[in-house]
Amino acid sequence: MINQRKPIVAANWKMNKTQSEASEFVSAYRKLAAGKGTVDVVIVPPFTALPQTVTALGSQDVIKVGAQNMHWKDSGAYTGEISAMMLRALPVDYVVIGHSERRQYFGETDETVNKKVKAAHKARLKPIVCVGESLEQRDADQVGEVLKRQIEGGLKDLTDRQIGETVVAYEPIWAIGTGRTASPEQAQEAHAFIRKTLSEIAAETANRIRIQYGGSVKPDNMAELISQEDVDGALVGGAALEAESFYGIVKAAAEYVETQK
Repeated sequence: MINQRKPIVAANWKMNKTQSEASEFVSAYRKLAAGKGTVDVVIVPPFTALPQTVTALGSQDVIKVGAQNMHWKDSGAYTGEISAMMLRALPVDYVVIGHSERRQYFGETDETVNKKVKAAHKARLKPIVCVGESLEQRDADQVGEVLKRQIEGGLKDLTDRQIGETVVAYEPIWAIGTGRTASPEQAQEAHAFIRKTLSEIAAETANRIRIQYGGSVKPDNMAELISQEDVDGALVGGAALEAESFYGIVKAAAEYVETQK
């Protein structure tokens, strides 16, 4: 059966790029990718570059903008935090929640992920929920246990519709920024397990939920990754900092879509 889910490729810039650098990236990328719409493309700048990125993209509707994090409250005494309503006002369309770096360095838990996901849906933001295991957990054969806990905890009490509008990003922590990439077979195995887990909590929508792969994705390995049955795109870090390399990843996904028509 041909996969009918539209691929989604997101550029997570992490703590990189000033406002002017964000504008330069958008200009360079749009020259490369003008008019392409077979893949959903999301640019995820740091908070300070969000307004400039939105402005640089203008009124086109092919490339969307996402944020790297948010708080679950609408407002209040939370110094240094950003609310979903603030993001919507820019406007932003997506928000990354539960990235492994947020979990590792800033105390993100499945409970706070769940609060943020609910707040994102309330504000009509599309959450990209990150899950993934460490090398120690993989070596201990705990991949399924970790993924199941993160998915069930992060998506707890959501409706089938909300789950269907959520993007899940599988990020094996041992492959982020290390140059190591899960083999296509390893990625597919994890993605298939994630979809099976999703089917247990949202049977009607599990097959249309998009699951991205994240972890040292590059133009030369994207084609093989996207060809896997349950891999629906990528959450890209280092290779998304240059317009040309990010475009190479999007192009590989788009070319795969063409082969499926």
